[in-house]
Amino acid sequence: MRLLITGGAGFIGARLARTLLARGQLNGQAITQIILADQFPAPADLAADSRVLVKTGPLLDHCKDLAHEAVDGVFHLASAVSGECEADFELGLRSNLDSTRALLDALRSRTEGGAKPTRLVFSSSVAVFGPDDAYPMPAIVADDTLPTPQTSYGAQKHICEHLVADYTRKGYIDGRSARLMTVTVRPGKPNGAASSFFSGIIREPLAGEPSVCPVSPDVSHPVTSAGATVDGLITVFECSREAYGGRTAMNLPALNVTVQEMLDALERVAGPATRARVRFEHNDTIAGIVSRWPKGSTAVRANRLGLHAEKTFDDIIRQYIADAQASPNAAQTLKGYNP
Repeated sequence: MRLLITGGAGFIGARLARTLLARGQLNGQAITQIILADQFPAPADLAADSRVLVKTGPLLDHCKDLAHEAVDGVFHLASAVSGECEADFELGLRSNLDSTRALLDALRSRTEGGAKPTRLVFSSSVAVFGPDDAYPMPAIVADDTLPTPQTSYGAQKHICEHLVADYTRKGYIDGRSARLMTVTVRPGKPNGAASSFFSGIIREPLAGEPSVCPVSPDVSHPVTSAGATVDGLITVFECSREAYGGRTAMNLPALNVTVQEMLDALERVAGPATRARVRFEHNDTIAGIVSRWPKGSTAVRANRLGLHAEKTFDDIIRQYIADAQASPNAAQTLKGYNP
């Protein structure tokens, strides 16, 4: 089985690749090769694996080759993130919409040439939801809540959900869209996502660094761990069409928490000195974007597949600490962790 992971050098993409390589199989088929397509070089451990083929550069360029290259499954994770899309409209259109259309058309061309429709999992986002005067957004969004995105990123993700659904309806692909909730705690440096601070207020204090929270402590949001997100993507890929249910996107499970509850968990896990490294400094731009996101979510369809959110945010922090302890940079990453 040959698999393609777009965005394969990123945090979730690389973790997904490592998980699949460790499993050795997907949906009962042995994995012979994983293609990692990304703008950036793949992590060294993945690039060194004989089962991994790395393709570096814009996804739009790779799609031209894909029309002539057989793959049995695709995890489409590549995208520009929310803050980038608001700052650069053309970047969002090119990276999120044009690249997805090109990828789907490459798979379509293979099907029209007689190949079996390729199974594809598209990583959508909680950002497809937003407040609208005509359709007020509920505090807790469900699988069947009407998406009314209020950011360019959310709009692009929603458009791609419909493209995946329609290419599936036409028989060009076997597509499934999974709405990822905000993943925390992400390692490394902050990225351009408006949600980046949800990781920063945990990651930086654990590294002994100060962190600024740009929103008020009562802001509530659905969050999840990297491990649960990867498990969700794999489960959505492996489930039958009947178990997936229809063609519309499903929410992946999340823990609905406030910023204050996140910081309380940080203090319980890492102590008051670590918690004290976080200060509040309001940022109108970020707070404005986040205010248009849901305060929480449910995931009934994913629950039926056996997927569930973590029970506490303490568990999510502990997962990050365990991952960090296993990395070569543990001393630096956890410099401020004194349990």
